[in-house]
Amino acid sequence: MADVLVSDAPQAHRFEARDEAGELLGFAVYDGVGRTVVFTHTEVDPRHEGRGVASTLVRGALDSVRAQGRDVVALCPYVRAWIARHPDYQDLVHRSA
Repeated sequence: MADVLVSDAPQAHRFEARDEAGELLGFAVYDGVGRTVVFTHTEVDPRHEGRGVASTLVRGALDSVRAQGRDVVALCPYVRAWIARHPDYQDLVHRSA
């Protein structure tokens, strides 16, 4: 897949993956609860499935969360599975006090 650009769209409560022309390829919906980002759903346009869009989207979203000093609750099965496969992102998972 050509370059996938990931950006936060806070007004829509989601991270978006777009191609260089600006076409929406997919998104990851979230809710903010204090310093925690709760990912609830990830979706990729069926025309772009199987091209790594979802993985790029989740990596970009989690990198943004990390840069903000926040943590994550992954209710979305895809985000949860992605984090499980990438040990270097497991430190972002919210831990109960």
